[in-house]
Amino acid sequence: MSAHSHDGLFADLEARGIQRAKIGGFDVDGVLRGKYVSLEKLRSALKSGFGFCDVIFGWDIADVLYDNARVTGWHTGYPDAHAVLDPSTAREVPWEPGTLAVLADFRDGAGGPHPACPRSLLRTVIARAERMGYTPKLACEFEFFIFKESPTSLHDKRFSNLTPLSPGMFGYSWVREGQNKDLMTAIFDGMRAFDIEVEGLHTETGPGVYEVAIRYDDALRAADKAALFKVAMKQIAFERGLSVTFMAKWNASLPGSSGHLHQSLWRDGQNAFTGPADQSGISRTMRHYIGGQLALMRELTALVSPTVNSYKRYVPGVWAPLTATWGFENRTTALRIVGAGTDGARVEVRQAAADINPYIAMAATLGAGLYGIENEIEPPPHVVGDAGEGGPERSRLPRSLAEATALLAESQKARQIFGEGFIDHYVRTREWEVRQYERAVSDWELARYFEAI
Repeated sequence: MSAHSHDGLFADLEARGIQRAKIGGFDVDGVLRGKYVSLEKLRSALKSGFGFCDVIFGWDIADVLYDNARVTGWHTGYPDAHAVLDPSTAREVPWEPGTLAVLADFRDGAGGPHPACPRSLLRTVIARAERMGYTPKLACEFEFFIFKESPTSLHDKRFSNLTPLSPGMFGYSWVREGQNKDLMTAIFDGMRAFDIEVEGLHTETGPGVYEVAIRYDDALRAADKAALFKVAMKQIAFERGLSVTFMAKWNASLPGSSGHLHQSLWRDGQNAFTGPADQSGISRTMRHYIGGQLALMRELTALVSPTVNSYKRYVPGVWAPLTATWGFENRTTALRIVGAGTDGARVEVRQAAADINPYIAMAATLGAGLYGIENEIEPPPHVVGDAGEGGPERSRLPRSLAEATALLAESQKARQIFGEGFIDHYVRTREWEVRQYERAVSDWELARYFEAI
């Protein structure tokens, strides 16, 4: 950005009453790590970047240091990583008057993408699509549970016996939505003011659970909006004495929370997925895109289902796919084909849950689809009816983070598509996550074994 454009930008910011900025980037777990800076510091950061302690790539979601990381650690002294702001992400923060938000990408010592930076990973995959002549357009849907709890009460109650926003199983309920109309308005208006266009918002089946559909956009902006939606939703909830979770499965007796991804590729202003009626309405490009995603779905599952909890959702009868399958308007398959034969033709990736890191999940699924196009991979026959748990072993999706991480670690295709540096780091973080889980003693174990054994 030139000095002249800097001057124009800051004159505009001052005229709008902007007094400070929040700058930062997303880590591997999808947590937005950042800080407030003055406008003078923002000017400097936009011009030449800024240093940000790379411990954000050296600790887990609970700020516990990894014991197996290579990208940083005690052996490097946790130096600053070089962060570069993306001015196109600048947006005012509606619930913090006078504050501008700007996202950053992290670079390595040579100026290239930092191997642990999720946003940089997605940029790399998008660049690959563009070299192939495609513009990817993506969108995300999230399901999330809302509670009449504060951060303090959540911890005091140890995340149990929580009071939901509303009781009962009441999906698509005008009544419940109307009873919480002020919150619904705050979500619609607040997100729009934060440059996140919400297309739909409704109750799902469960106490206090809602689903949001975010309008599609070019891939990087779509990922920014999905990642920022979680951050913004938590703030909107907090302002009203509420809390929200995007866990895949927060309660064993209730449905899980999905994070479905809608995807299409465009070329010369046309949807490259649209095909003739005699080809079921899907193009050869779309068929190979589906083929690539299915061929790599098992070994890339850890990128899409990143937590131990993700796999608690993969049980029969709760709308989560159990096999690498596809079908037309079929909500039991991992890939649902929507709008075949129309300009809205797209793939809905139903494997993903609300706990995704949007950058990594979008990069993984988009990268797999592009791999399918490059290698002209034909998908197996589409499924009619319940995809269930049947089919060959090669179509069964991993049922634990340990299994999924082992498959990713062995995947040469993943390293080829996403780079050795990122896959090595990501595998190490998931192996750490599994080890933390294996050492934990759960309430279920105490209740089952404490007295009886």
